[in-house]
Amino acid sequence: MIIHVVSTGETLWQIANRYAVPINTIVQLNALPNPNQLVVGQSLVIPSPYTTHIVKSGENLWSIAQQYSVPVQAIILENHLTNPDILTPGTKLLIPPITHIVQPGETLSQIANHYGTTVQAIVLENGITNPNMIYVGMRLIIPRAKPSIEVNAYTYQPSEEAVDSLNAIGHLLTYFSPFAYMIKEDGSLQPINDKAMIDAATAQNIIPMLTITNFSSTEAGTNLAHVILSSADLREKVINEVLQVMQDKGYKVLNVDFENVLPADRENYNQFLQLAVDRLHPKGYLVSTALAPKTSATQAGTLYEAHDYEAHGRIADFVILMTYEWGYRLGPPQAISPINEMRKVVEYALSVMPAEKIFLGFQIYARDWLLPHVKGQEAETFSPQEAISRAAKFGATIQYDLIAQSPYFRYVDEQGRNHEVWFEDARSAQAKFDMVKQYKLRGVSYWALGFPFPQNWVLLNNEFSIKKQ
Repeated sequence: MIIHVVSTGETLWQIANRYAVPINTIVQLNALPNPNQLVVGQSLVIPSPYTTHIVKSGENLWSIAQQYSVPVQAIILENHLTNPDILTPGTKLLIPPITHIVQPGETLSQIANHYGTTVQAIVLENGITNPNMIYVGMRLIIPRAKPSIEVNAYTYQPSEEAVDSLNAIGHLLTYFSPFAYMIKEDGSLQPINDKAMIDAATAQNIIPMLTITNFSSTEAGTNLAHVILSSADLREKVINEVLQVMQDKGYKVLNVDFENVLPADRENYNQFLQLAVDRLHPKGYLVSTALAPKTSATQAGTLYEAHDYEAHGRIADFVILMTYEWGYRLGPPQAISPINEMRKVVEYALSVMPAEKIFLGFQIYARDWLLPHVKGQEAETFSPQEAISRAAKFGATIQYDLIAQSPYFRYVDEQGRNHEVWFEDARSAQAKFDMVKQYKLRGVSYWALGFPFPQNWVLLNNEFSIKKQ
């Protein structure tokens, strides 16, 4: 898969011709609303055995060649590099595919075993109609082995919309988490309309994950969490309620998303998680948590202090890092999920828990801030697809922040007001997937379904093999 960034004056016809790909294929993969109106700076995913690599700080040609299992010379020739010893961070390199020339006596099975792939993958990549009819000297493109990960997606969509989302991308999910069962001060749970979506998930071999929380869009939930966590009886009641819901509805995993918890309740929270594990594991259920994006054990603030990374990593089966919301809807404009900040969180988490317990949180929405920003003024939230449409409508040029690995643009609306939009595109998605691979994390967790972002799902499928129950 190649990521192509649209230049001034480029047309879709020119891009399709350059890569020898049908125009309709590019239109469909990127869900382009108007193929005749591309935006300068817009990224497009192009089906290809080649791969796009963006040079990162500290990388050299040798390390990049090792990563993709191709000769250094092949990268030099493909990119017409005149000074291979100097690579500038941010430079886009085209990585050629792995190729194999069939030797006398070889079979597809032997070739697949040699490269750590499957016969079916080679057959699909090369359009082979009869696997028994390969011949000596035949040039085969060898698909690169894909790491296997788990993928979760939260949603707060209405039931019918959630079912539509699952029908569209459910083949790429391991877990599905309707958001959320709200705990009450008496330890009971506020139910949600989730039967149809659980049925839709189960039909696609997706594991339903029950999320319980203490907060809502209007309530921080600090006092509610304190009432529950500070009482052994109420902790027990919540777990009893959880078990009942899981048995009644078919949930297989519990996800605890308690936020804005008082620092004084930190140990109570840990005890609650231990109780959950002690009660749920014997019944075959798993327990997970959602963690605020901390970068150190001593990070101050109500959002962070009660989230004990070491304890959660030890007690829970896995954790979801909420690595988003730097670009907060009520704060000033900035990247919502800057990769440099996400990396700090991941590296801290890895210092106190194993990689196989960590999900990288990935938000899939855009934000539009009015300029100049006024404290407390709320940004508009919408999909990455809408961000592209808005850039096209107002004639904006999309920029790309190499430090945050995030696209953005500015425009002036019909009322003459200035705006700044930060969103996700193929490049920023690829940067996050690269980080998952670099640190060998358990998987990716999306917040949240309901924001169309077709490029993400194309790349996810291209980069990983998704584990199913």
